[in-house]
Amino acid sequence: MPNCPKCEKPVYFAERKTSLGKDWHAACLRCEKCNKTLTPGGHAEHEGKPYCHNPCYSALYGPGGFGRGGAESYVYKK
Repeated sequence: MPNCPKCEKPVYFAERKTSLGKDWHAACLRCEKCNKTLTPGGHAEHEGKPYCHNPCYSALYGPGGFGRGGAESYVYKK
């Protein structure tokens, strides 16, 4: 039985969400920056960690500058 990459506890078949090639608990598949609940396949990935598309991934790893990526007003320190 695989362990969840977030909490390291076993993931049972009935509760698993498969994303990024790993099995997660539904409550553990969250954005690394804002902690928003994510759906499998509906999020971005950076270095094996899940991020919501907008604003977190766009602001952290998208193109910079005004009018780029739709996340101009969000500024995060990496």
